[in-house]
Amino acid sequence: MNSTQLSGTLRVFHLFDVAEATDLTKLHAIFGTRPSLREPAFRHPVPEYVRFERPPVMEPLDPTRTKDGIAVTPRIRYFEYGVASVEMQMSFEGGWTDLIGFANRWISSSELEGLAHTLLRERMALIRPGLRKPYESWISEDYYVLQIDPIERDSAICTAEELLRERGVEISQIVRGENTPLSKSEQQEVLQSSMSYYSTDLLVVGWVAAFVYDTPAAALPTVDLLEYANTQLLEFRYYDEVLTRLLADVYQRLEKKRSFFSRWRLAREAEHVNTIRLDIRELSELTDNAIKFLSDMFYARAYRLAANRVGVTDYHNLVAEKLETAEDLYDSMVNEFHQARAFVLELMVVIILLVEIVMVFRGKG
Repeated sequence: MNSTQLSGTLRVFHLFDVAEATDLTKLHAIFGTRPSLREPAFRHPVPEYVRFERPPVMEPLDPTRTKDGIAVTPRIRYFEYGVASVEMQMSFEGGWTDLIGFANRWISSSELEGLAHTLLRERMALIRPGLRKPYESWISEDYYVLQIDPIERDSAICTAEELLRERGVEISQIVRGENTPLSKSEQQEVLQSSMSYYSTDLLVVGWVAAFVYDTPAAALPTVDLLEYANTQLLEFRYYDEVLTRLLADVYQRLEKKRSFFSRWRLAREAEHVNTIRLDIRELSELTDNAIKFLSDMFYARAYRLAANRVGVTDYHNLVAEKLETAEDLYDSMVNEFHQARAFVLELMVVIILLVEIVMVFRGKG
């Protein structure tokens, strides 16, 4: 395999959180398209309910080129929970050394991110009617998927086992975006996140990139799942930032010395905390349940592998913990308000009784 010529596609995903949510029906109307009946189009036999609950809207864009003339095919997918994913495809042909350099170049470059940002900004005026509470500033994520076509030798397809054994060093470099070979321990750490369905396909997932060994058509559902996992990561990162700011603000307010009458404002502050908490819980569930799987399916396992590697699970847990903290703070603020209100009511009762007593004694006089 030393002189093997490889061919495939690099898919670069730049994802931006552009709004609280997206009205997919309005976007279809804007683009003059219809929702697909089922997406992604899974390769293996699966039940009908393994699908996106509401498939993202895809907008193809005109081909473009990098600064040095490499052809790029862009498209944007708009997800229901406010994420826009700008994908740019570039074809590849060459040997393993060329592939390593190709992956390292684009993973290390900011050129495509700037292009993706520009392309999406240009679409905002058109898609704004389909956005709910669009954001002025965007947080972003990027991910790289290198799909390599099956390798033929001796009239047979090279198996995943052979590929890992003979090219594990190079694959681990590609997934990490490194030009220099990794240590043995790092290679093992990278390659343990690999899986196959047939003997001639392979998926290796890293936190910044993934290596997919399969035909372009068969690899597409896996690529879709990798994109989806990264949209989730982006959303949970956003929820985490919102909750972090909210909790810091609440703690700061609670640490201040409160006058008696300032406690009456606690009800309004508590309601604000609860509104944000409920909004994020609703959006989090929308993000979390955007696609349905069976727990024992290959694609479900592929998704869990991707989610763990890119950090979805960690951020999901952080958001869940902060939602619980926000709920505890809400309960505490409401209780403090009720205590203050109860004290005022009791005080009013005492004052009324004292007035009545004074009136009684005056009447006797």
